[in-house]
Amino acid sequence: MAVGVHQLLNPMRQARVMTAAEAVQAFVEPGAVLGLGGQNINRCPMALVHEVVRQDIGELTVVGCNLSLPLDHLVAAGLVVRTEQGSGNLEKFGTLFSWRRAVEANRIAVRDYSHLSMASRFLAGAMGLPFMPVRSLLGSSVLERLVAEDEAVVIADHWSGEPVVLVRACTPDVSLIHANAADTDGNVVIDGVTSHEVDMVRASRHVIVSVEQVLPAGAFDDQPERVTISGAYISAVVEQPWGAWPTSVYRKYDYYESEIDGYQRRAKAGDEGPRAFLAENVAAHADFDAYLAATDPGGSARTAMAEQMRSLL
Repeated sequence: MAVGVHQLLNPMRQARVMTAAEAVQAFVEPGAVLGLGGQNINRCPMALVHEVVRQDIGELTVVGCNLSLPLDHLVAAGLVVRTEQGSGNLEKFGTLFSWRRAVEANRIAVRDYSHLSMASRFLAGAMGLPFMPVRSLLGSSVLERLVAEDEAVVIADHWSGEPVVLVRACTPDVSLIHANAADTDGNVVIDGVTSHEVDMVRASRHVIVSVEQVLPAGAFDDQPERVTISGAYISAVVEQPWGAWPTSVYRKYDYYESEIDGYQRRAKAGDEGPRAFLAENVAAHADFDAYLAATDPGGSARTAMAEQMRSLL
């Protein structure tokens, strides 16, 4: 049998395509520093986070810019001991109630940054640098706390004499992202906003990407400009249509307001609501497809959100 050039260059490419259960078991370990992609209600790695919850992998430090619905699920499941983030909210749907209660009760530790300084930490990690200079924290109480914890240093710029903040690089053990597509070599296409994800991926030891569609090796050879993240940085590719549901994926489907709002109402009422949600929607199902089938029988909600997205393009 003839061997194609892509197989010669990457003989392990087929091994990168896994189920969510296989990928999470292989790369997410207890006590890991876990990077989360997505932003607010856009392209959150929900299928992968469901699997982390299903496998009950705990003692996690979760890092990202705006940690949203995936973080609240992980906190509600009791799997998080620390977060480092720019913020934690769901835009018009409010704060992350499980996370906020856990912080107020001192069940988890929190280290606050601005969005820019957190993204800069990933940039430092991606470049192999120990720190990155920023100015966004100057004059803030956030900076005072970071300096006290020896996580940031204020120095004078050598040339201008103006103050500059040095923030420590962030290098996750493993990061989870959801994207539009990938090929079997792990080359990832993200349509729309990428936020902090590209640098976070490049800074991470391992990366699991779930995608709406896995394409054959070489699928992007004639359009290399479409590739957002090189397969060199990807440890596992999981084909999971609707893998960001109920958050949105640009060009694929809009966010499903009914489920997000329903979760938030339960989370606001107390810890039992989110725990019951996870029992009903994660633990009760073998995988994400089973969750989708149970919560949206016939796919009418998903069809409506796909049509809504097409109407916006």
